[in-house]
Amino acid sequence: MESQKKFPRTFSCEFFPPKTPEGAEKLARVREALTAGMQPAFFSVTFGAGGSTQQGTLDTVLAIQAAGQEAAPHLSCIGSTRDSVRALLERYRAAGVRRIVALRGDMPSGMREAGEFRHANELVAFIREVTGDHFHIEVAAYPEFHPQAPNAFRDLENFRRKVQAGADSAITQYFYSLEAYLHFVDDCEGMGLDLPIVPGIMPITNHTQLARFSDACGAEIPRWIRKRLEAYGDDRAAIQAFGEAVVSDLCRDLLEAGAPGLHFYTMNRAEPTLAIWRNLA
Repeated sequence: MESQKKFPRTFSCEFFPPKTPEGAEKLARVREALTAGMQPAFFSVTFGAGGSTQQGTLDTVLAIQAAGQEAAPHLSCIGSTRDSVRALLERYRAAGVRRIVALRGDMPSGMREAGEFRHANELVAFIREVTGDHFHIEVAAYPEFHPQAPNAFRDLENFRRKVQAGADSAITQYFYSLEAYLHFVDDCEGMGLDLPIVPGIMPITNHTQLARFSDACGAEIPRWIRKRLEAYGDDRAAIQAFGEAVVSDLCRDLLEAGAPGLHFYTMNRAEPTLAIWRNLA
């Protein structure tokens, strides 16, 4: 963990693009609450499978920038072409965006070809080719390893390629095992990689939803957490109180170990993230 202790801490939040005008108004209020409560360095905005939310991502990013805050749009390989990515990069640069999250993305059902970019390192290299050092490029990291990786060593090598292509920092998939993150960072240090690796944090508010997300992305819910959540049944207040305590303890342990910040997967809600943040004060 020594490599991580030298980097300044960055705290950030993630949104997904709202689908309706009412959703956009609600998200603006959520953004204002998070800004007042924790002053994130930036808000990242997801990019749907195959670019399905491209306009929503763009609109949300422009709204964040117009409010005087920093947005970090996601860009995905899936369904993208060099021309489409170039056009988006120019639009973002014109809007004052300085940070990009470059991802491979998930293949939508029925899509057989990824697009002109097959892997995230190719997308990172292209962004560097056409924009130089204008953008700070974030990439994804997987402490518990990508669910499609054939083995841990191949996954680490894939991460190294993204870094060598020009990534500035990384945001991890969420996890609930401190040891998974510590071992991942140690592996990266052993490969000579020197960049901030910021833990991704998912507040626990809904057991069914969390289980579905975790099955899809390969994030492990430790047995003791899963059994406690199952025992609470439909008692949402108990689930939220337990989840807040568990995730707050994890965040505290990560920061004490030297993690260079935290990135909260907010699910477009302010209070679960703010509750954790207040516990860290």
